Amino acid sequence: MMTKKDIVRIVSEELDCSQVLVKKIVQRSLDVLIEMLVSQGRVELRNFGVFEVKQRKSRIVRNPRTGETMKMEAHRAVRFKAGKNMLEKVNAPVPKKRKKREKN
Repeated sequence: MMTKKDIVRIVSEELDCSQVLVKKIVQRSLDVLIEMLVSQGRVELRNFGVFEVKQRKSRIVRNPRTGETMKMEAHRAVRFKAGKNMLEKVNAPVPKKRKKREKN
């Protein structure tokens, strides 16, 4: 699993910038993404994907552990649809790592 800290470290090393600066840039980028979703309901990042806010209806749900049913109120949820480039790269065959032979 990769975290925001990992992204900051990788970008910082590649651009030869301080991690503090890169962290501010990454965090501000995420903040702007959220602000745009709240105000416009859709953010499209070419070659990456589309984030979209969808309205969900209220419905009856069941807790799988207890079997208890309850009503889930109507709410807004964020949906992500991956872009063509991302899907191609994610679905590309991954080369298998070769195991090192033990010397006898």
